[in-house]
Amino acid sequence: MMLTTLLAGLLQAATSGAPAAPPMGLPAGADPRNYPPALPLPDAPGPRQDWPIREADHVVKNYRFNSGETLPEVRIHYTTLGQPHRNAKGEIDNAVMVLHGTGGTGKQFLSPNFANELYGPGQPLDITRYWIILPDNVGHGGSSKPSDGLRMRFPKYGYRDMVTLQHDLLTRGLGIKRMRLIMGTSMGCMHSFLWGEMYPDVPQALMPLACEVVEIAGLNRTWRQLLIDGVKADPAWMNGEYKTQPLLGLRTAASMSIVAGGAPLNAQARMPTRDQAIEAARRSVERDVASRDANDLIYQFESSSDYNPWPELEKIKAPTTWINSADDFINPHGFPYPEQAVARVPSLKFRLIPETSLTSGHGTHTSARFWKQDLVDLLARSEQR
Repeated sequence: MMLTTLLAGLLQAATSGAPAAPPMGLPAGADPRNYPPALPLPDAPGPRQDWPIREADHVVKNYRFNSGETLPEVRIHYTTLGQPHRNAKGEIDNAVMVLHGTGGTGKQFLSPNFANELYGPGQPLDITRYWIILPDNVGHGGSSKPSDGLRMRFPKYGYRDMVTLQHDLLTRGLGIKRMRLIMGTSMGCMHSFLWGEMYPDVPQALMPLACEVVEIAGLNRTWRQLLIDGVKADPAWMNGEYKTQPLLGLRTAASMSIVAGGAPLNAQARMPTRDQAIEAARRSVERDVASRDANDLIYQFESSSDYNPWPELEKIKAPTTWINSADDFINPHGFPYPEQAVARVPSLKFRLIPETSLTSGHGTHTSARFWKQDLVDLLARSEQR
């Protein structure tokens, strides 16, 4: 469309004798042969708001992991917005839990492209109506994790341990019997499906964003394994007993993560020249490396080993809206699994967000403007459940 407009403008100028206006996205006087048509750029995120949050820790005593290992205490850190509301029976009826992805924390959902679209007055998760709970999963953020001191002696946890600990936080820690909504991105997307199977009567609605309903295998497991192996292959890792972070291994991990999370059209729009792409790549790696602990990272990427909701999808009762993106490298759009899952689960709806330069691949899961209406519709269709 843009190329057609560019050529039409040049042809009109040539026949009228008037000087050609610079095509869209080109500097004045630039030679269009040296500048391909610009792709639409994503909107800049709005200002980061100072949301009224509360933080606390929930402690689970003598927790036995599915690996058989135990810890005297497992700490689950969490952030909340809003206030609990109780119905006529005295039960909390407005609780919403949002679950983060691999390597993230609950506070990632305070980012403008998520929070500014959802939490304000009249928005789908208006914090004057809903009590938003944002946990840090075990192994992440302020919760118990290998880097607290146990390093590679920390118990091997899996996704089912994470969901069990979330359940303990909600029920024993916060006194919630029923959740109005459980939603999650990436790893949190997978946790949402496990919630539907492990505790089918707890969620009133589920909204998984950016995942699949089969075990992590194929190319998805390949890049994850390369990431893990890259860290362990660094001599500075020292079987987890490093004195300083193994930077070569972390750079390998960061590089794999950045490529896997990328989106071709979006990247081309943001980095249309070679130098821009080089600068952005190097800056992204440095930022990623600075935020990582090597042992925590290994555990985080290994924890998906017990994920496979496929055999028991029929256990899901809650109205569920599952959203993926067509430009998601990690969850490619060509898989037949969504169509097959919808045929098996009457309460499940699936939508694929089309690829454009405005979407951001796997990260589209946190850009609420692309699926906000789906959330509104889900809340409406689950109201009476």
